[in-house]
Amino acid sequence: MVHKIQETISVVEKLRILYNLQLIDSRVDEIRKFRKNIPTEIKNLEEELDQMKKKLENLHEDILSIKESINKQNKDIKYSDILIQKYEKQKNHIKNHKELYSLDKEIDYQKLEIQLAKKKIKELNIQINKKEEILKKKEDLLKNKEEHLFHKKKELNNILLENDKEEKILLEQSLSFSKKIDNGLLKTYLRIRNGVKNGIAVAPVERGAPLGSYLAITPQKYSELIQRNKLLIDEHSGRILIDAELAEEEKKKFFIFCSKKKL
Repeated sequence: MVHKIQETISVVEKLRILYNLQLIDSRVDEIRKFRKNIPTEIKNLEEELDQMKKKLENLHEDILSIKESINKQNKDIKYSDILIQKYEKQKNHIKNHKELYSLDKEIDYQKLEIQLAKKKIKELNIQINKKEEILKKKEDLLKNKEEHLFHKKKELNNILLENDKEEKILLEQSLSFSKKIDNGLLKTYLRIRNGVKNGIAVAPVERGAPLGSYLAITPQKYSELIQRNKLLIDEHSGRILIDAELAEEEKKKFFIFCSKKKL
């Protein structure tokens, strides 16, 4: 009985069914491509966060290193102060001008060392301030990125759940349409679909050329196409052709169907 029903289907109805299959399959392709790309998208975001964390660690290490240098300079200042005190006491027990000159020279040298150390400390503190400003900005940016990743994962998970529901309904609809045409035509559709990169087996003709092609069909073939009396194959791409008006009608129906199902 099914075979008899299929034989009575008009060319227009076959085109409608084939184009609906195309709309469904194209949407399923989008869903699966999106699902496949999600791990890469998340991985890229996580790698970006890892790089930011490493840069923060390097900044922390730089600041720690500078602080250690400051501590060293402070120790040097204390040591110089001790030496100055020592030399000042020795001056109370000098025996000649030569010893006094030598001690004064050592004291001046240590005072100079203290001045140089304080200058270095000042410069190092400026470096710390700059690096801490950068660190604060990068920490805030990292926090924002982490929040973005958290919400992105949550958003993507919700989309995946919706897409799973949508795909299930679409596959059921695809099966329903597939049963309305004979196996030979269905196999032809699948063969064409599997033979092209973008999976488009049924192409609407717009401005004289099949969608996605720059090669126009002949005026005679276009005349046959809009008459809708037979199935036409594009000689260049090998796709089944459908006129733009009929394709638009089915697109609108498909959109309404998806809206009602809350796809």
